[in-house]
Amino acid sequence: MTMVADNNEAGTRARILVVAERLFREIGYQKTTVADIAKVLRMSPANVYRFFDSKKAIHEGVARGLMGEVEDAAQAIASGPGPAADRLRELMTTIHRMNSERYVGNSKLHEMVEIAMQESWQVCVAHMEQITGTIAEVIASGAASGEFEAPDVPLAAMCACTAMMRFFHPQMIAQCVDKPGPSIDQMIDFILAGLAPKNK
Repeated sequence: MTMVADNNEAGTRARILVVAERLFREIGYQKTTVADIAKVLRMSPANVYRFFDSKKAIHEGVARGLMGEVEDAAQAIASGPGPAADRLRELMTTIHRMNSERYVGNSKLHEMVEIAMQESWQVCVAHMEQITGTIAEVIASGAASGEFEAPDVPLAAMCACTAMMRFFHPQMIAQCVDKPGPSIDQMIDFILAGLAPKNK
């Protein structure tokens, strides 16, 4: 009986997040109320609060879901076949593309990211740690095969992420879109050159 209740509860939580994300995209996070979410779901606001104790908690759930999709895509590339340099390039390009498509052209979702950075910093920190860890995985496999030289893999991964911030961070992608600077391929070439074995 508990298992059925748990499944129903998980299903209801998931439905709340789907509706919340849709409303955040359509009318914006600030303008969306818990009552709006409840109305679409044909629930009472009190019922929504049984699953999420605040609008901030719903926002964190939506942000986690969006970030989780990027993390899953990055992990799939990291775990795939092929040379580490090719995987690293594809992984970095994919993160940039996903964040550009989702947030930069959509002012409502962009607003949600800004609020996440102000109010739910821990969700953002966990995401950055996950992405850095996935990049470290690729660098470690390249170091093991002799393709890369990285005596300190965690440091190399943090340096690579910092170098890519302009292409990863939704706010920076939006701000830098018309600014001069290296292209994403030039930046990845620079990172790969830094990881290349020095005795070649």
